[in-house]
Amino acid sequence: MQFLLALVVVGPLIGAVAALLPAPPGLKGRSPDQAVLRHGVTVTGVILLATLVLAAGFDHDHPSKMQATTDISWIPALDVRIHLGIDGISLPLLVLTALLTFLCALYSYFKLPEGPSPKAFVALVLVLESGTLATFAVLDLILFFLAFEMVLIPMYFLIARWGGAGRQAAAWKFILYTLLGSVVMLLGLLLIGLKSGTFDMVALATDNGRGLTSSVQVTAVLAIGIGLAVKTPMWPLHSWLPDAHTAAPTVGSVLLAGVLLKMGTYGFVRILLPVAPDGMHTFAPYLAAFAVAGIVYGSLACLALARPGAKGDLKRLIAYSSVGHMGFVLLGIASMTPTGVNGALFANIAHGLITGLLFFLVGAVKDRYGTADLDTLAGATGAALYGRAPRLGGLLAFAAVASLGLPGLAGFWGEMLALFGAFDPAAGLSRPAFLTFMSIAAFGTLLTAAYLLIVVRRVCMGANRDEPRVIAAVQSYEFAAWTPLAALTVLAGLWPAVLLGLTDPAVQKLLAGGKS
Repeated sequence: MQFLLALVVVGPLIGAVAALLPAPPGLKGRSPDQAVLRHGVTVTGVILLATLVLAAGFDHDHPSKMQATTDISWIPALDVRIHLGIDGISLPLLVLTALLTFLCALYSYFKLPEGPSPKAFVALVLVLESGTLATFAVLDLILFFLAFEMVLIPMYFLIARWGGAGRQAAAWKFILYTLLGSVVMLLGLLLIGLKSGTFDMVALATDNGRGLTSSVQVTAVLAIGIGLAVKTPMWPLHSWLPDAHTAAPTVGSVLLAGVLLKMGTYGFVRILLPVAPDGMHTFAPYLAAFAVAGIVYGSLACLALARPGAKGDLKRLIAYSSVGHMGFVLLGIASMTPTGVNGALFANIAHGLITGLLFFLVGAVKDRYGTADLDTLAGATGAALYGRAPRLGGLLAFAAVASLGLPGLAGFWGEMLALFGAFDPAAGLSRPAFLTFMSIAAFGTLLTAAYLLIVVRRVCMGANRDEPRVIAAVQSYEFAAWTPLAALTVLAGLWPAVLLGLTDPAVQKLLAGGKS
């Protein structure tokens, strides 16, 4: 188990270095480009298999216990350690990251985005995977920061070199926002480590803030929270996201929405809730207020983009929808209750599955029509995907209703539990305030349904227009990339206990100060 977790974290980095080397004789295939793309599929497939074996060997009877741990001294002077481990909170995120990266590598093997060398593309995707997996597996604050930052450069280049129109400006906006947030976050992490005498996240969680004064906790939560909020993204620190998604290639959008956004909310749960509970208690109402503002703002922005004549980009619309969906995650965390935090973790996974599928599907629509502009797609009577490409239209409608939180699909449970958490927040938090936040968030679900149904009507329905247009059938590699996400969306919706059974004991222990 220790070896498997180390392989999961370090394996993609080794694969990235190997991707830049010449292909060995006999493995070149038809061309060097094909060989390196096949290498990307192989490495991400091995990492996915390793995470699945790790999940199978995980002690499901004790999901609150750190398992597969490695603890090696790295910088003795600062007591910084190479400390790895997983519990019921990090394991689902580990599997989600490995799955989405593998599906993106498989998709890119058949449809590589236009740009420079495929070698660089594969190496960047693997470095991105390694940094994300490390973020969910490390248990040292300094290592967490390094892993958190490791993903920025590869994502910058994926947007700037393989993206579409406006890619340079979008990439710069992404890197500047996240780097500035990270500088503030580092100060907060150093403050906690120096004041408590350790950077070990398990020891800090067990201490539950008792070694930190209230003023230190408040300062640390403010500093770390800003860095995490930028990555989440929380309104009003979200403005980099729509530009990044609009310009990014399809696989870049999938990884950005499905994986990178989860790093911010994971930091709130893993670090701030257990390490600085007094500071979180102080800022919880403000976090909840920003969360519900993001829910309503994201939905209204999507409605504005979806209306006829707005020239709304479908990728940009889904990016704004992510602001709203991540608002539910933050609302659940702000409630500081097991119900709310479990809902936040469930919504994290559901958003990764559903929004990843949505970006894959919108990429397919853009490939076929040459645009993601809603007005162009809808035309006078609608793009009529149901008639022109019924499988693509049906999947797009399925992903849309999953995103709006239809009961029986994954999107429902996380939002419902987050609302339940706000209905009865932790002791000491103002219940009238959180009831107000809950009501506003519930209204946001109606707005979400409105814009997604408008999108389905405009893109999927309508009469086949007179002008001839041949729409390519869904390819086998597209089905291979989309089917796992659709199947897991149904499974998580019908059997939520699979995920909640992992997260709940770990959340209970985390909120109780390390006591089961």
